[in-house]
Amino acid sequence: MNDPSEEGAAAQKPLVEQPHVDEAEKRRQYVAANRDRIREMNRLWRSEHLDRARELNRDSMRRAAARRHREAEVRARGRERAKRWRVEHPERRREYQQRWVAENREKVREYYNRYYEAHRDEVNARAAARRDADPERTKQITRQWAERNKERRAELQRNRRSDPEIYQSELEANAAARRLKRSLSRAGLPPKLLHATTAAERRANEREADAYFDDPSRPEHLRQFTVFAESLTEHMLKNGARMREFAEAYVSSRVRMGLPPVSAEDIVYARAVEIVAERMRRVDLLTGRDVAAAVRSTKAAVRREERQRQFDQLVKAVVVHFHQDSGRLDAEAEVENRARAHRGMPRVPTQSLVVQLALQDVIERMPTSRLTKADARTVVRIAALHIATLLESRDVIDQSVHRRALS
Repeated sequence: MNDPSEEGAAAQKPLVEQPHVDEAEKRRQYVAANRDRIREMNRLWRSEHLDRARELNRDSMRRAAARRHREAEVRARGRERAKRWRVEHPERRREYQQRWVAENREKVREYYNRYYEAHRDEVNARAAARRDADPERTKQITRQWAERNKERRAELQRNRRSDPEIYQSELEANAAARRLKRSLSRAGLPPKLLHATTAAERRANEREADAYFDDPSRPEHLRQFTVFAESLTEHMLKNGARMREFAEAYVSSRVRMGLPPVSAEDIVYARAVEIVAERMRRVDLLTGRDVAAAVRSTKAAVRREERQRQFDQLVKAVVVHFHQDSGRLDAEAEVENRARAHRGMPRVPTQSLVVQLALQDVIERMPTSRLTKADARTVVRIAALHIATLLESRDVIDQSVHRRALS
């Protein structure tokens, strides 16, 4: 008889010598070859065991959620450990960052470029805020960069001027500035004053403008200011003369009573502001600056209106005076030209001289407080044109009457 141990060894020998089979590989091969069959079997099993399938699905989702939770806790603990390490070892952290940046220049540049493309406006806004916070340091950095990169600056300027339109516009602007400077110098006037505005100042002005116009109460404020300014101008144009007479009388009475003198103009506009404010429905948003601005605008409009009225009245008066006293004016013009010839001076056209003499006669009795010398020359020119037109029309009429009489 054989030993039992030998029989057991003989029985186990075929198992040891049997070739190893990869069950996972066999399963993958089976699944790849029978996808449709497996899908159909799963569908049939699910339809026959719906409750069990749902239970298995819930168990699988619970296990997946628990796994995700464990992984999240592990990551959170890792982040906390890394944060504590960074706080405890700031120098080693800084050295590591500098070393990594030095070893990965291309990656850092790529990260910066990608971030800038995605957040261009935010990056520019932060950079502008840093520059505006310390303008002196910004100027110093700019000067230092210009000193270090003279060739680069020259190249950028050459590239910019390579555009013919830009180059021509710069030439024209420079030539215009030189012409203005020479003209002011010849006239004995000071050079044009320019205030160089920095980018920081322009951005500050833009922020103030945005805050002003984005104010929700601004539309009503602007409406009140517009209505107030227009009403004040209309009131002064209509009643300014009468109000000035009253103000001048009030000032005279104060002087007779020994009181300190006051400005009649201030009295007029103070009363006008009071009257217009009482007539308006709402003035609650107007400030003292708004009222002062409206008064300045009204004064300018009144001056323009008075100047135009005086100008028109003077032109009309010169033309009327010429027609009323043309004989005497012609005689005086002839005498003036003879005197000029006697002194060796050139003759002046009779019509122009007649208009100038008429202007001298009229201007003494006409209000001309708002007119300048240039306005007087313009009056002479316009009155001469009116007179020439009337004389030509009169000659045409006389010739027509003469032809009719002959016929």
